[in-house]
Amino acid sequence: MTAMTPGSNLPLTAARVAVDVAAPARLDASGLLVAADGKVRSDADFVFYNQPAGPGVTHSGDGGTDTITVDTDAVPAEIDKVVVTASLDAPGATFAGTEPTGTVRDAASGAVLATFTPPRLGPETALVLVEVYRRGGAWKVRAVGQGYANGLAGIATDFGVSVEEPAPAPAAAAPPAPQAPAAAPAQPAPPAPAAPAPGAGKINLDKGRVSLRKNESVSLVKNNQPLRSSLVMGLGWEPAFRGKSIDLDASVIAFDGRRKKIDECYFGKLSILRGAIQHSGDNLTGEGAGDDETIRVHLDGLPPEVTGLVFTVNSFTGQKFSDVAKAYCRLLDERGQELVRFDLTDAEPRTAVLMCKFVRQFSGEWEMTALGQFLDGRTVRSLVKPAGQAL
Repeated sequence: MTAMTPGSNLPLTAARVAVDVAAPARLDASGLLVAADGKVRSDADFVFYNQPAGPGVTHSGDGGTDTITVDTDAVPAEIDKVVVTASLDAPGATFAGTEPTGTVRDAASGAVLATFTPPRLGPETALVLVEVYRRGGAWKVRAVGQGYANGLAGIATDFGVSVEEPAPAPAAAAPPAPQAPAAAPAQPAPPAPAAPAPGAGKINLDKGRVSLRKNESVSLVKNNQPLRSSLVMGLGWEPAFRGKSIDLDASVIAFDGRRKKIDECYFGKLSILRGAIQHSGDNLTGEGAGDDETIRVHLDGLPPEVTGLVFTVNSFTGQKFSDVAKAYCRLLDERGQELVRFDLTDAEPRTAVLMCKFVRQFSGEWEMTALGQFLDGRTVRSLVKPAGQAL
């Protein structure tokens, strides 16, 4: 048996596997059959307690322990993965202090293959727990642990399921008045609205440039389409005291789903991941208008194992950020149009800062979050551990 961590994966040794989902509180598990475009083919691919069977996938349980069973031989060829989710049964309940565990078993023998308990849960009301997916003609299981604050409906709509809001309970009927006319026949309910596009319910780029404050996020989606082209992260700063040069270094660290460093790009390593990330080179003074250093990211060129990018600035010479003014980062498109901006509004007498992060969402798009977290570290390598923890 293997205890999995977020992003880790294992080959499946059984063709038919069961994922038991249990927690100290009552919960509901569900399974979504997801095609290559990241969406279900229809609502019939959403398997849960009210629709307990789909092609190769079944649901069982009573809210104590729910089980999603996947018969990989019976899953249609156009399905890339089966996503197993968990949501709490009590209205408004969150996963804070309630750790759900997914147990992956050989459905035939009952042998436990792996377990996964997502760490550090808080205000989430639903989460993607694990996925059973195809890779190179074989099936594997991956630990995910991505939380949602808008419940199972948020997960379902992200994967293309049409979710209809429940109708309010009817008011108690008053005694009929004498000779009251017959009530009109009930009209059929209107059709459920179409599923929202990627990033629905989040701030995105549809209304133009977005200014972020610390810990705010923006989904890199415009006109219902995730950005997949080249983007430029510009980072800039000015000396706080006239005549004093500031030598800061901008970098980016790439991580996998387990928060393990894949590579870092900085002034001493200007290109990584086969050119998918490129650095403009070192600026030794911080003087002059415009961005001091830029980092270009070709989103389409990033390997699939890259799920997080953390952009950092550090002082190799030990100068403090209390000596820096107007530090910022900004995201530009291929034409140089500014999409997102984050200005540091405070400073601390420390030598490094995590400026922002990109996180690849389970539904495919990237999300940018402003960090503004001050640290002590003179090189990018010293920032790898705190950057991984910030993902």
